[in-house]
Amino acid sequence: MPKSIRRIIAAAAWIVIWQLAAFIVHNRILLAGPADTVIALAGLVQTGSFWGSVWQTSARILLGFVLGSVLGIVLAYFAKHEIWLEDLLRPLVSALKSIPVASFVILLLIWFGSRNISIVICSMVVFPILYLNTLEGLKSTDVKLLEMAKVYRMPGTRLLRYIYLPQLKPFFKSAFKLAIGMSFKSGIAAEVIGQPLGTIGNGLYLSKIYLETAELFAWTIVVVLVSFICEKLISLLFDMI
Repeated sequence: MPKSIRRIIAAAAWIVIWQLAAFIVHNRILLAGPADTVIALAGLVQTGSFWGSVWQTSARILLGFVLGSVLGIVLAYFAKHEIWLEDLLRPLVSALKSIPVASFVILLLIWFGSRNISIVICSMVVFPILYLNTLEGLKSTDVKLLEMAKVYRMPGTRLLRYIYLPQLKPFFKSAFKLAIGMSFKSGIAAEVIGQPLGTIGNGLYLSKIYLETAELFAWTIVVVLVSFICEKLISLLFDMI
């Protein structure tokens, strides 16, 4: 059986289980079913505020993703060549990996306000992922190839293209796929806590306040779809390289 067919069957099975669970609970506030969720989603997509929220949240999260990625890659490059910088960054990276997002959000709300909180949080979440993977990829680069490049005085652009990038590609691919999912999870969580108006996080919070469980599920499906599309675009980009 083709892989795509197996995935469709698995997804359909979970939808059936979801519908059965909703039928057993028989309470739309506690558990809305798939049909109720689709109706709620259809109602949302017909409003301009929905598309504005999706755009604002996605743009901020992706901006934070890019900033964290660039910072992680650049600092990893310098840390590879300067051991003191690697030692200096080690406690910071460990802290960013361990401290809960909620703790950062509360502190950053005091410093920056709620409007751009998701940008900062996503950058902080993405940075250690890209930093550690890039550093590991650089350290695993074949020393003999680097020595050969040095002997033949290979220009920096060729060194990057023909030696570093092929070595880093698998590290980058796994890191970016992990980071984009973490970006949306942390960014939406930051919005739910910070409550910037006109965002997906604000929509989720309002759904909870008004006990609109179907709408809550609908917003969640939107987040999953946007994150999935971004992840597939990243995979496609790396396949083209």
